[in-house]
Amino acid sequence: MSNAHGGGPHGAAPRRGRTLLGGLVYWTLVLGVWCLIFLGGFLAVFATGLPDTSKLFEVQRQPSITYLDRSGAVVAVRGSQYAPPADIDKLPPYVPAAFIAIEDRQFYHHFGFNPWGMLRSAVYDASHRGGTLRGGSTITQQLARNLFLTPAQTFRRKAQELVLAVWLEMHFGKKQILALYLNRVNFGGGAYGIEAAAQRYFDKPAAGLTLGEAAILAATMKGPSRYNPAANSDRAGKRATVVLEEMARMGAITTAQRDEAFRTPVHVSTTLANQRAQYFVDWLDAQVRSQVGEPTEDLVVETTLDLPIQAAAEQAIRYGVASHAKEAIGQGALLAMDGEGRIRAYVGGADYADSQFDRATAARRQAGSAFKPFVYLTAMEAGRTPSDPVVDEPIRIGNWEPKNYEREFLGPITLETALARSINTVAARLANDVGTTRVAETAHRLGITSKIQTDPSMALGAVEVSPLEMAQAYDAFANGGFRVHGYGVERIRTAAGKVLYDHNAEKPDRPSVIGSPALQYMNQMLRQVIASGTGGRARVGGYDIAGKTGTTSDYKDAWFVGYTGGFVAAVWTGRDDDTPMRRVTGGGAPAEIWHNFMAAALPRLAAQPIPGGAAAAPAATPDAIGDMLAGPPAPSSQAPPAGQPDTGPPPF
Repeated sequence: MSNAHGGGPHGAAPRRGRTLLGGLVYWTLVLGVWCLIFLGGFLAVFATGLPDTSKLFEVQRQPSITYLDRSGAVVAVRGSQYAPPADIDKLPPYVPAAFIAIEDRQFYHHFGFNPWGMLRSAVYDASHRGGTLRGGSTITQQLARNLFLTPAQTFRRKAQELVLAVWLEMHFGKKQILALYLNRVNFGGGAYGIEAAAQRYFDKPAAGLTLGEAAILAATMKGPSRYNPAANSDRAGKRATVVLEEMARMGAITTAQRDEAFRTPVHVSTTLANQRAQYFVDWLDAQVRSQVGEPTEDLVVETTLDLPIQAAAEQAIRYGVASHAKEAIGQGALLAMDGEGRIRAYVGGADYADSQFDRATAARRQAGSAFKPFVYLTAMEAGRTPSDPVVDEPIRIGNWEPKNYEREFLGPITLETALARSINTVAARLANDVGTTRVAETAHRLGITSKIQTDPSMALGAVEVSPLEMAQAYDAFANGGFRVHGYGVERIRTAAGKVLYDHNAEKPDRPSVIGSPALQYMNQMLRQVIASGTGGRARVGGYDIAGKTGTTSDYKDAWFVGYTGGFVAAVWTGRDDDTPMRRVTGGGAPAEIWHNFMAAALPRLAAQPIPGGAAAAPAATPDAIGDMLAGPPAPSSQAPPAGQPDTGPPPF
């Protein structure tokens, strides 16, 4: 029987469409299910391999190494510096507020991450390709990254950061998260945590931070190295201004407090801001580890450095390179040591921030005429004397014809005059007579450690050496004829006082390497380099000074190595790309730098006369150099002002 009314086979009423409300509920449930599926998949993929969160409160760090100068002053601190965690309740309210204002204004309103902040950062990064990227991370995300993850910029790491940020928010309150963040974050300069940063940068506990200081520390979060207030004070200061403006905008401080902070100067600790001798500390780092192994606790290294003298050396190099920039001098180096080989000043370049390459020990440059004293010493030991007559005239050795700087010949002169005037023909003939192999042996005996080629040109300094080698070799002239090994570490101990290394306990012998009368002859002649020869600009009034200029024929390297009794300094100038300077000679910029350094350093030292021969000038005091700093010099030994060298003959 047919269905008169139509419809379904069983006579059911036709299906009606869902209501709007029903559809909304339906699709909400569908979307929710898919979100749960996506979240489950997300967690399955990215939550696997997460780090162990049970060690949340364990601090893993590299021990710090504190370097002291010979009087106990801090030279530098390397490695990580931690301090006991700061109690967030004892910090001024503006301290945590500064970090929230600049890093995460929605900190108290999100659940670990800020979707809108991440979206804004993604849009900005997409529209500013090639520029500085914005991270969009919350404080909780930064804490998760610092505690558990690496800085690697990968999608997996970012996803794990989100997972861990949510985990932190589920297990800790906002105050706990903020406290963990402030006590564990990297503030640059090796300082981890707000307490260590306050002590390192401002010499005070975190509870004593001013508003301006808090803004400076919050500014470092943008980049602990780039915004380090000790190394980049201008950049950090500009960023701190932004911090203070944001704090005022969000109501964390009043505009009056902001303006007062702007008017109040912030003084970064001079210990860190004026860290000197960074090339020296770099040089010592490998030595410290070779002596005691990889440190497992904080160490203190007592060095040979003299900070006041180091400051004079850095200033002399910096000023000398800058003032001779028109002569295409690009770099300089200076190394000074006492008669025992203790390094008192060490400058590996004009500006450590611009270049960390160490020209005091790592570079090898041709010595030029500064190598000639080894030729003359070999001759003195073979029986020659300063008064022996020689002839400055053209000479040919094989296919080599050395020329004088002045392109003229003086005719009959003495060996003393030949060295004082740095006559090339005489040095070449002398080396040929005594043998270049013997000259090389002499240089090695005194302290040159680099390989020395024995072609005839070696007599004029076609030998690559470092300022350290030249200083320790010339030291034998300054200390009575003894070989020294330049060194910088006196003692290494733990922070608790346990001595791990003591130089005096393993002190090497100082063999005698120059006898009489050769030592007296050499000092007599090298004094004349200053008194009447090419080194006149190095003269320091009232002190017994000797030394030698050095210039390569292509003007790529210029040297002055000089000394007084028990104290020697080697200065080099040149260019890192090994291109020529503009007719720079050892008697010019290097001698001036040497003079400016010694004029500042010598009054602080208990100087003695150069041992051997008649002194060219009275000594400041008969006491031995090296064991103490002296007070202001007597009027009779007053050095001329730094930067105003004595007049002398034209440079060479």
